[in-house]
Amino acid sequence: MQVNMTVNGESVTAEIEPRLLLVHFLRDQLRLTGTHWGCDTSNCGTCVVEVDGEPVKSCTMLAAMASGHAVRTVEGLAVDGKLDPVQEGFMACHGLQCGFCTPGMMITARALLDRNPDPTEDEIREAISGQICRCTGYTTIVRSIRWAAEHPAGREVTA
Repeated sequence: MQVNMTVNGESVTAEIEPRLLLVHFLRDQLRLTGTHWGCDTSNCGTCVVEVDGEPVKSCTMLAAMASGHAVRTVEGLAVDGKLDPVQEGFMACHGLQCGFCTPGMMITARALLDRNPDPTEDEIREAISGQICRCTGYTTIVRSIRWAAEHPAGREVTA
């Protein structure tokens, strides 16, 4: 079947198998490998992408269901070579270790900040509660998202 969607601002048309999951379409056909595929049961959240501005676990959505919609992956966060404040926050506050959960966390954080530009720590923790990080203990992730909320226009991050 044919699907048409916008992915990271680009129009995409492709022939796919009707049962193809969105995560596999993004990774295997579009080569957007920033979207990770983790548990295959929707428990871990590494595969989170935005569909029409809402975080969605792409391992539970058929690519055909995304037809006609706007999809944003972690590759779509940076604009014109400038990192999104969420990406800058993860760098500035060491919000990652192994990096496996990071793309899904960043997409979830961006969706949260688009809805609520000044979330509390509890609201941040609630937003990311559907995602598993096996390395950080979440403290630095929460700190990274707060940094992004406090720096909405972003700024140069120095090492």
